Amino acid sequence: MTLKLLAEVSPQELLQALAELQNHMLGYVKSMSLRCVVDLGIPEAIHRRGGTATIANIEADAKVHPGKVADLQRVMELLTTSGIFTATAGAGDGDTVVYGLTTACRFLVGWCNLSPMVPFCVNPLVVSSFFSMPEWFRTEPEATGAASLFELAHGCSQWEMVSKDARFNDVLNNSMAADSQVFLEVIIVDKGRIFRGLRSLVDVGGGNGAGTQVIAKAFPRIKCTVMDLPHVVVAGQAAARDDNLSFVAGDMFESIPSADAVLLKNILHDWGHDDCVKILQRCKEAIPARNAGGKVIIIDMVRGSANGDRKINEMEAIQNSFMMYITGVEQDEIEWKRIFSDAGFSDDYKILPVLGPYSVIEIYP
Repeated sequence: MTLKLLAEVSPQELLQALAELQNHMLGYVKSMSLRCVVDLGIPEAIHRRGGTATIANIEADAKVHPGKVADLQRVMELLTTSGIFTATAGAGDGDTVVYGLTTACRFLVGWCNLSPMVPFCVNPLVVSSFFSMPEWFRTEPEATGAASLFELAHGCSQWEMVSKDARFNDVLNNSMAADSQVFLEVIIVDKGRIFRGLRSLVDVGGGNGAGTQVIAKAFPRIKCTVMDLPHVVVAGQAAARDDNLSFVAGDMFESIPSADAVLLKNILHDWGHDDCVKILQRCKEAIPARNAGGKVIIIDMVRGSANGDRKINEMEAIQNSFMMYITGVEQDEIEWKRIFSDAGFSDDYKILPVLGPYSVIEIYP
């Protein structure tokens, strides 16, 4: 087989294929390196210095041990070649490298700071779930009592884990808050009309309310309510700073407080088809008729917007596979339409792309 392959494929093609395989086998090193620099505060340190820093600057700001500087350079080189940092020769000194922030890295600093998502995505409890994939694929759910990879690995669901593990709860909530704040800021600038005219809104699964506060600040006339699990609500109430923001503990599968609109941000992708239908049925019960302004606002991925862009296609596929750890799924428009129909909503929905596949969807009773 090896000789035949050598005869059919050029050395350059073989090298590219080997590099592709190596990148898949060791891709986790990029993830762990990214978490390392975030934990060390390196992107923020470069940002504070005006956007550029030498390795000596980074060593000092991140409090790296002098004996580990050569190893730090290796990590910086990896994250430079993989698109997180830039590297240029220092003026007047060819041996000095000056590191900067790429556009991707700018999502880890400043107002659009998604850095709290990194400790969640590269959390040991999340990552170790995927070690169970072969067993999970070969075993009936009833045989293990585990519906998800997370349950198979840890003996409980992610939601049960956060209720008893305060550290993991903080990591998850901080990740959700960062994601919500950034995307709601973008949505309000670009698609803010979706909130106009509303008198009340319930953010289901709104965590500590960080994202809802963005809406409350931009639209102070909207009475905003965050609904989440009891232990999440307690933390949110302690941190809340807006008079028009309140918290309610509850179960979205049972009932949702009445409001003009229900917001579901990155909630439905956590669940399979039948559960999504149940959640939306509860939403439908909570809102008035369409002619009275009732609607559900969904902020989630709509797969299939890549138009042949390999990077976007890969991102969508990775995100869709990642959601397997809790039996979630990223839907395309046909799959979304089926969920809306089965939940009793009108076929007259709107999909408003925000950033590629990340979209706002409005559905009406």
